[in-house]
Amino acid sequence: MLAVHVATWDGVKNYQAQGNLKAASVGDFAFFYHTGAEKAIKGIVKVCREFYIPENDRFGCIDVEFHSALKRSISLQEIKSVESLSSMAILKQPRLSVSEVTPAEWDTIIEMSNQ
Repeated sequence: MLAVHVATWDGVKNYQAQGNLKAASVGDFAFFYHTGAEKAIKGIVKVCREFYIPENDRFGCIDVEFHSALKRSISLQEIKSVESLSSMAILKQPRLSVSEVTPAEWDTIIEMSNQ
């Protein structure tokens, strides 16, 4: 994501996750979560185009632009170890690719990355 200024957040096929994409507005921020070998929140992206359905596709997407990298990545293990994050959607529905983050959860993740 760092090398690309604007990217399309596509490939989301789950109905609930599609609903979460539809709820995103231009200017909203989202965490960029790496799902590879290192499962971790790596940075922040900003929504720059609201939900749309590309030509020749039946699933919608949004466009996001890189905003900032976290000062340090926050691993899934760390998230699991923090009591105030125990209700995060990523823990309750780990296969849901787009999920809501509450303001309190957001603040906790940012605080953790600054430590």
